[in-house]
Amino acid sequence: MWLLQLPPKISTPFLNGHGHASPLLSKPTSSATVTHFPRPNLVPQIRAMKSMQGKVVCSTNDKTVAVEVVRLAPHPKYKRRVRKKKKYQAHDPDNQFQVGDTVQLQKTRPISKTKTFLALPVRNSNLTQTNSN
Repeated sequence: MWLLQLPPKISTPFLNGHGHASPLLSKPTSSATVTHFPRPNLVPQIRAMKSMQGKVVCSTNDKTVAVEVVRLAPHPKYKRRVRKKKKYQAHDPDNQFQVGDTVQLQKTRPISKTKTFLALPVRNSNLTQTNSN
């Protein structure tokens, strides 16, 4: 019969709420002195991911371009910065990019299994300055 006995009642100030109350956590004296803080203004959402820039390496598919993005990353052992390349599939709705074009990749909703970027043309200020001189 000792298996069917209930455990002794645990009484601690943490579980029952009784005990010494801290003066910092005292209850408010009246409910009429409730102050409402103004809501902060809605600020634009912070985008954690920067847009990437790369070169088009394949444009044979319809409305899709393959873009190679080159970044510099430190070598784990030698701590020297080495070039790392990665290819991304990007959406090109107007088929406007050719092989060799420099494009900017903007993250969007998934368009297909492998396409989550939109290819945008890059405005190069260096090219416009050299052409005008």
